[in-house]
Amino acid sequence: MIPIVVPKNSVHEAPVVAEPVTAEPEAADQESSAQESVTSSLQEQAEPAVAGDAQASTDDNSDSNAASSTDSTDSSDSSDNADSAAQLDVGESAPGNTAPGNTAAPMVTVPHVIDDDTQEGQAEAAAPDELTPALAAAAPEPVSALQVTGLPLIPVPAGPIAAMPSDATALKAPRTPKAGRDLPAAITVGVILLVLVIGSLLFYPVAFVALATVFACAGVWEVTRAVAGRGIKAPLTPVMVGALAMPSAAYFAGSEGLLFALVASAGATVLWRSLDPEPGAIKSILAGLFSLMWIPFLLSFVFLMLRSDNGATLGMTLDLAHMNPGVVQVIIMLLLVVANDTFGYLVGVLFGKHPMAPKISPKKSWEGFAGSLGGATLVAIPATVFLLDQHWWVGLALAIGMVFAGTGGDFAESMVKRELGVKDMSNLLPGHGGVMDRLDSILFAAPVAYAIFTVLGRF
Repeated sequence: MIPIVVPKNSVHEAPVVAEPVTAEPEAADQESSAQESVTSSLQEQAEPAVAGDAQASTDDNSDSNAASSTDSTDSSDSSDNADSAAQLDVGESAPGNTAPGNTAAPMVTVPHVIDDDTQEGQAEAAAPDELTPALAAAAPEPVSALQVTGLPLIPVPAGPIAAMPSDATALKAPRTPKAGRDLPAAITVGVILLVLVIGSLLFYPVAFVALATVFACAGVWEVTRAVAGRGIKAPLTPVMVGALAMPSAAYFAGSEGLLFALVASAGATVLWRSLDPEPGAIKSILAGLFSLMWIPFLLSFVFLMLRSDNGATLGMTLDLAHMNPGVVQVIIMLLLVVANDTFGYLVGVLFGKHPMAPKISPKKSWEGFAGSLGGATLVAIPATVFLLDQHWWVGLALAIGMVFAGTGGDFAESMVKRELGVKDMSNLLPGHGGVMDRLDSILFAAPVAYAIFTVLGRF
């Protein structure tokens, strides 16, 4: 039998019983002869003790068993001192239990307990493979994962694998359109605004004035808020009062009323800020005046065109056959502004390669500007000829003036936003940004359209 050694404090506390291991034929013969020699030597040692004993024949067996036990104990003690491991060989039998000439029956191996408190025991427990070579040889062969699962193993590279580049692992930003807009949202909001504006112009001009005044106040709020981000607080109260007053003054009182509202608003802004002891009054006053001149004042030229020579229209206008010419002029101006933005955007996205002003507005190209001119001309000439009964060259001049004015308004607002460090004035209009992102072209186009209709409309 192969001896099993079990550490004292190991995980397997219960004694381990070794199963008999079948040996080779030659090894079995050698083991049988060794067993016979051991048995004969034990018998020779027991004979003198039996011969010198004077007791009765009934005590012979017990005396021989006692002598053999004593000899076995002595031999085991000597073996403990020499090898520090007590074990019984496989197939060994105690004297008196095996008759001479008979083969000893296999015996259960007594486990050897290792004392972990001694250095020898710790060294023995630390090297179990060296102590049990027969068990290691008798263990089953390892089975590969390929034989069990049928899946090939992934080869392990010989050297270290280089890390992936940062560009490959970095999160990609969401894709945006080439022109930087959400096109479906921009078209939807644009159509809704166009319907509201055109509908109020045709059927209730006073509602259009109110709607435009709301847009003027929203634009003032966006600009003053953006300027405040740079540490300049404009006097919002007098500026808002001026934004409310100037459109109504222009529509109901004409150019004189508009001029008076501008002067009164500017004076109120200066006086209001002068009474405030907070430092930075000059910058605050200039920011307020800038907001008044840029947004409500320029936008009020739309209402000067709307009232025309017949004055302001107070009620609803259901008779479209006798429509106020000022309403048609405003509608044509708005259509040209929309054509400027739409054709410029489409042509710029498809063919734009040469930017007009990279430092101010990188996405505006000369190709888009040419598209704006072509689209505005296609709209302006038929509109002035059939709706206003004007010469075609009036429409051409109007188209050129609207494109240059609208593009200049876009550049002006882009320059202001770049100076203030903002991308959009706000996000009130999805797909467009803020209100000022829609009013920028109209603010510069309104005075130009008013001048062209006033001067060239006389011919």
